[in-house]
Amino acid sequence: MEYHVAKNGSDLAQGSKQDPFLTINKAASIAVAGDTIIVHEGEYREWVKPKNSGLSEYRRITYQAAEGEKVVIKGSDRIQEWEQVEGTVWKVVLPNEFFGDYNPYKEEIFGDWIVYNPGRHLGDVYLNGMSFYEAENLEQLHNPEVKTEVLDHWTQTIVPVLDPEQTKYVWYAEVDEENTTIYANFHQSNPNEELVEINVRKACFYPEQIGIDYITVSGFEMCQAATPWTPPTADQPGLIGPHWSKGWIIENNIIHNSKCSGISIGKEASTGDNYRTKRKDKPGYQYQLESVFLAKQAGWSKEKIGSHIIRNNTIYDCGQNGVVGHLGCVFSEIYQNHIYNIGIKREFYGHEIAGIKLHAAIDVQIHNNRIHDCSLGTWLDWQTQGTRVSRNLYYRNSRDLFVEVSSGPYIVDHNILTADYAIDNHAQGGAYVNNLIRGKMVHRKMLDRATPYHVPHSTEIAGFAVTYGGDDRFFNNMFIGDETLENVGTVHYNGYTTSLEEYIEAVHQQDGDHQAFNAVEQPVYINHNAYFKGAESFEREKEKMEALFEPNLNIIEEGNEVYLSLELPEDFETFLGEIQSTNTLERVRIVDAEFENPDGSEVVLNTDFLGNHREEKSVIGPIASLKAGKNYLKVWG
Repeated sequence: MEYHVAKNGSDLAQGSKQDPFLTINKAASIAVAGDTIIVHEGEYREWVKPKNSGLSEYRRITYQAAEGEKVVIKGSDRIQEWEQVEGTVWKVVLPNEFFGDYNPYKEEIFGDWIVYNPGRHLGDVYLNGMSFYEAENLEQLHNPEVKTEVLDHWTQTIVPVLDPEQTKYVWYAEVDEENTTIYANFHQSNPNEELVEINVRKACFYPEQIGIDYITVSGFEMCQAATPWTPPTADQPGLIGPHWSKGWIIENNIIHNSKCSGISIGKEASTGDNYRTKRKDKPGYQYQLESVFLAKQAGWSKEKIGSHIIRNNTIYDCGQNGVVGHLGCVFSEIYQNHIYNIGIKREFYGHEIAGIKLHAAIDVQIHNNRIHDCSLGTWLDWQTQGTRVSRNLYYRNSRDLFVEVSSGPYIVDHNILTADYAIDNHAQGGAYVNNLIRGKMVHRKMLDRATPYHVPHSTEIAGFAVTYGGDDRFFNNMFIGDETLENVGTVHYNGYTTSLEEYIEAVHQQDGDHQAFNAVEQPVYINHNAYFKGAESFEREKEKMEALFEPNLNIIEEGNEVYLSLELPEDFETFLGEIQSTNTLERVRIVDAEFENPDGSEVVLNTDFLGNHREEKSVIGPIASLKAGKNYLKVWG
């Protein structure tokens, strides 16, 4: 069946093109496997809650915007009853019944791993689509400060505000037993003559029930939802998401202004819901371990959970994450998305903020995404196994890539990473191949937290391990330093062994059992990398290119197209690297597993950033057509 929804429809109608429904939820209540819901142009202020599940990849329920028509689903309502209080400050008084059982102006940013929150709430105010900042008190509302710089809490550096003028637009709310009063400073605008909206609903497209499988959502704009903080130990609702199910396709959408997370492919509440913050009796780490076992009891497996596709979306202006997920993200593919302006308002801060933030990203493939102007580009935390990060473009992020407390095997290949702080490597068992890395890497062991690893290509738990550091592979990468940066390159691994045989021999010269493994550095496999402008190499790397050469790297935006400008030395084209594959990348030690494709087949890293096939020997770095001298190449659009 094909159902139609239009702004001139009625929920008492038949749902045909000639007699459409008025709301998407009406169509969602009756559509079954194999049906398509076509939504026509207009604004739909509703939280779409799919009721029924598709049955397979071939018998989906599809929600799509009508071709060539702009369809917007909003978690906000328009408010036109503003009263002027003083000067440019206005207020509106709304009965609490207006919000039902979820009042975003009463609900605070709350949960595990929140570090900084000076009383911020889930509400927001928008003037012609522009998000305001929440003031801490009424006095700040009358005297708003224009901020040109803010503190990035993780890197502890001062970073510029993208739009300082926006920071003077502020709101504040008071909630009593009967009413919610929202104050806002609109400056020269009259809020009753402009489009002024406030967050009302928790989500735009998110089922209330779990197990709503095989849904496709395509072609919508979705925005302005009062989504809560989504750590890995909590229920993880996003502006849109599958809510612990299998086989969703989220494609060709524009997703923005989620208070916390845009797309969620994460866990649900029964496996833990902020118990560290609520109960205070155990560390969040312990509750996160428990959530993994609770998930197994709840059916966490490839047969029931994950395998989602997130592609061709534009995701921006979200307070916490563009894409978030713990456990529910397994076996998914995230590609061709444009993700930017994530976590940069810095109204609140916690250890769960990134353009893409995934825990337990088993066999997840993240490729061909453009990620920029984020607090952190991509953060893979716990159980990064079978994961591949390939051919992504990162720029103007405070940090580009973070892999934490994982034992691999995972692959990072053919990416362009350009942040001053390019990589956080607090993991082991990674293969970094043919990347351009301009910026520092921070390499750390994590000996106080053992995290799970799995039977390859499965959610079955095979064991636990701390992060010893090492067991990493670096081949055919191009490192570019800067006179202001330290720790650029592979110099962090000085003192590490270079083969499993050497490592085993050194361990068995020690006394004891597990203590001996703590005392010897794991093997690393590092060869055939280039180091420019002060980047430093691993002391035992045999074949390498080192030069004080200035590559003059620049990322240049021209409309929706992005170009890479890069200079390379005269002898660059003589330094050729070999194709890396399952057969050349040593197995990871702890997991005792090979680098493979998700289906268990051999992985061959012979496709460059631009999608071109590499010859058996070709120049190093992400693009096979790089040459000596000046390069100017389109890398997006």
